[in-house]
Amino acid sequence: MAATARGEGAEMVDEDGESVRVEKSDDQEEIKKLVEELGKVKDDDDAAAGEEQEITEKRKHTDSDDVVDVGDKQGSSKKLLLSVSEDAKVEIVLVASDIMDIYQGATLLPKWKAFHTIIFLEKDDGLQDSTKIAAFDFDGCLANTDVRKTGADAWSLMYPSIPEKLQKLYNDGYKLVIFTNESNINRWKNKRQKAVDSKVGRLNNFINLVKVPIQVYIACGFGPKDPYRKPKTGMWHVMEQHFNSGISVDMDQSFYVGDAAGREQDHSDADIKFAQSVGLKFYVPEEFFTI
Repeated sequence: MAATARGEGAEMVDEDGESVRVEKSDDQEEIKKLVEELGKVKDDDDAAAGEEQEITEKRKHTDSDDVVDVGDKQGSSKKLLLSVSEDAKVEIVLVASDIMDIYQGATLLPKWKAFHTIIFLEKDDGLQDSTKIAAFDFDGCLANTDVRKTGADAWSLMYPSIPEKLQKLYNDGYKLVIFTNESNINRWKNKRQKAVDSKVGRLNNFINLVKVPIQVYIACGFGPKDPYRKPKTGMWHVMEQHFNSGISVDMDQSFYVGDAAGREQDHSDADIKFAQSVGLKFYVPEEFFTI
């Protein structure tokens, strides 16, 4: 944001990088006012950048996936950090050699595979691909988990109606899919196997409890640039393009359920942004599982 003299006027650069030409006049107050306004915009931008960096640092040091503890004062910056523009249709190239049995040195349980920064359960026994997708977040939606605890058994069912609801969807021809973030898998470099075993173990135990076949995708990366981490839509595109038997998804009948809806008490707005970017109807779990 700068103002430079040129000839008989002044050339300014606004917050969008566009040049603004102000011709010289007897009254220089207009130029002075513009310089002050542009300087204020720069100061505001610098302050916002500083707040966003502080939030990023807080995210690096939290053990909870997606938990952002920044307080009420920084609520606007939290929204800035987590909000994303609507994703365009993304074509993801996947070849057999890209699919691995390990994830960054961590061994995966049987039936689980890795692709880029995703760990996924491609084909649970009995799973049927479909035009209708019933998609869910995991932590805080299907499973009640505690960020201070790890382990395959450190969870409980979020709502007692979940098994019956999922069974009915399956019987009605829906394919059930879980899209969940778990950045601890990448963050815990020295405990990556423990983080993988904890998350995958919980998902396996959940599927065994509800007794319904489910396809699962875990986004292990962190930070806004990871293309698979919600609210980015990479996990959805991998499923849609490569793991639905080439069947087109009926978006009018498909939906997504998640607890991160950007409400005051929510840890983020990643779930609702994910649903909006994909083009899915969105429900919060307390609405979906109690009606």
